[in-house]
Amino acid sequence: MKFPSVFPLKEIAAIIDSEYVGDDNFPVHGMNEIHVVEPGDIVFVDHPKYYDKALQSAATIVLINKQVDCPAGKALLISDDPFRDFNKLTRHFRPFQSSNTSISATAQIGEGTVIQPNSFVGNNVKIGSNCLIHSNVSIYDNTIIGDNVIIHAGTILGADAFYYKKRPEGFDQLLSGGRVIIHDNVGIGALCTIDKGVTGDTTIGEGTKIDNQVHVGHDTVIGKKCLIASQTGIAGCVVIEDEVTLWGQVGVASGITIGNKAVLMAQSGVSKSLEGGKSYFGSPAEEAREKMKQLTYVKRIPEILEKLK
Repeated sequence: MKFPSVFPLKEIAAIIDSEYVGDDNFPVHGMNEIHVVEPGDIVFVDHPKYYDKALQSAATIVLINKQVDCPAGKALLISDDPFRDFNKLTRHFRPFQSSNTSISATAQIGEGTVIQPNSFVGNNVKIGSNCLIHSNVSIYDNTIIGDNVIIHAGTILGADAFYYKKRPEGFDQLLSGGRVIIHDNVGIGALCTIDKGVTGDTTIGEGTKIDNQVHVGHDTVIGKKCLIASQTGIAGCVVIEDEVTLWGQVGVASGITIGNKAVLMAQSGVSKSLEGGKSYFGSPAEEAREKMKQLTYVKRIPEILEKLK
């Protein structure tokens, strides 16, 4: 998430009431999660296990819960609770804005686009030309939709990320200040849920078609011309490259990559990154032919045991 302008480090520190290490005017451009940070971004870290990863990342401002040696060219924000203060920054720069109308006055709707009754279009939403938004679709703030997109009834774009920190008193949610971006010629079925990024974008590539009752988690990036069948669940921070097919009830764990033109057969469970150009089956998913052989051997176990008697 980029800020509306570049802020000096001293001003950012004042927002969260923290100490800092670095020049007062050290430039701060935005904030992001570690897998998508760029120079000028703030990243937060609150566990020693991940200090080095954060300090060596592309981020140039590290919100951290311990004063450490600051790498050259970077700055630190020292906080007793970086998770809490990351939320403070999200709330400050991307606050929730209520709406009392079905289509926000700040929404931009392209020529030829049809929005059916009882749908909601939030603040700063952009919808391209010749789209069809069926009834009871909810499009949360800051969502961007390209041209020739069809979205069926009951779908929700831009709900919060499922991202929590466990505390003694319960679960504390990391606030979501990101967006959903839907590119041209995408089709989305009924009752789908596509969560916005925590600070970045959840993206659906051009020409991808999504069946009914599919969930896409925060910050996931789906490529061009993918096919995703009903009841598939995709966790956050997944990368699905171009022309991938996920058949019904596939489950995908967070933070992995599925390569170009891979095919996941129905009810497969994906727990690690998969190479493109192959077909996979099972849970955990393996190459389909190998998995089918394994199942054949399993079926023969009673026969083999009988022979051993």
